[in-house]
Amino acid sequence: MTTRDIQAHLEEMYGVDISPTLVSQVTKAVQEEIIFWQNRPLDEVWPIVYLDAIRVKVRQDNRVINKAVYLAVGVNMDGLKEVLGIWTAETEGAKFWLQVVTELKNRGVKDIFVACVDGL
Repeated sequence: MTTRDIQAHLEEMYGVDISPTLVSQVTKAVQEEIIFWQNRPLDEVWPIVYLDAIRVKVRQDNRVINKAVYLAVGVNMDGLKEVLGIWTAETEGAKFWLQVVTELKNRGVKDIFVACVDGL
């Protein structure tokens, strides 16, 4: 989304009129935190990890297309759910899932007791 798209969305949904400069400042601040979150170290052991993907419609280059959003949700040793990561790709497939689990490994995951997946 462009700065102007975000500005228009906030106006339409909430009746809030903010400047494009403010939108840019907020997205820059949030983007740094998102990058930190996406690369944070993970626990070595996960009793359960759910891997799934959903198809969503997104606007890209002035047209609406389908994309796959990959999700990894883990249950930690305390029994709490954590989102381990969110990724997007053009389509869903085994090759991209390999990239996902490789990234989880590179971020510190060494053992998953139960992996809940469908269609892989």
